[in-house]
Amino acid sequence: MILWQLFISFARATMLGYGGGPSTIPLYENEVVDRYGWMTTKEFGEALAFANALPGPIATKLAAYIGFQVAGWLGASIALMAVVMPTAILMVVLFSVLHKFQNNPIIKGMIKGVQPVIFVMLAMLAYDFAKYAFTPSSGSILSFLPFAMAAVFFVMVQYLGINPAWGVLGSLIIGAVALR
Repeated sequence: MILWQLFISFARATMLGYGGGPSTIPLYENEVVDRYGWMTTKEFGEALAFANALPGPIATKLAAYIGFQVAGWLGASIALMAVVMPTAILMVVLFSVLHKFQNNPIIKGMIKGVQPVIFVMLAMLAYDFAKYAFTPSSGSILSFLPFAMAAVFFVMVQYLGINPAWGVLGSLIIGAVALR
């Protein structure tokens, strides 16, 4: 039963998360935290933070981790399959259809119409994630550090063109030393 729930929850969230991995994260959170209660909001936030620090697609990393937490290696495999298999099949089918109708104004309008929804889903993700990233330590002198790290990272990547991997590596080191 739990393996079927894992498959259905990740397949459903992945299929509804138009726009790629980051847009599925609020849907995953809804399934994992609200619907099934496999994790708390805090645990999901920690898993999301850790998954973002690793290379590769966020959706597959989260699914595998959560599946493992819920039902071990078989759960990780089922959750990962639920993320990859339906979208791979759908992608092949949709690509062939969209390729035939790529100049159709209705198809172009549909794509333009869904873009604001994707923006809102990503904004919601950023807002939700900010709650975990910027939780002040009570009475700690280093409460400002997460804000400073975010600002420095933004400037480094956006304006100085530095590879984001350096910011991730630096933040892991700073976190290990100063934010324990």
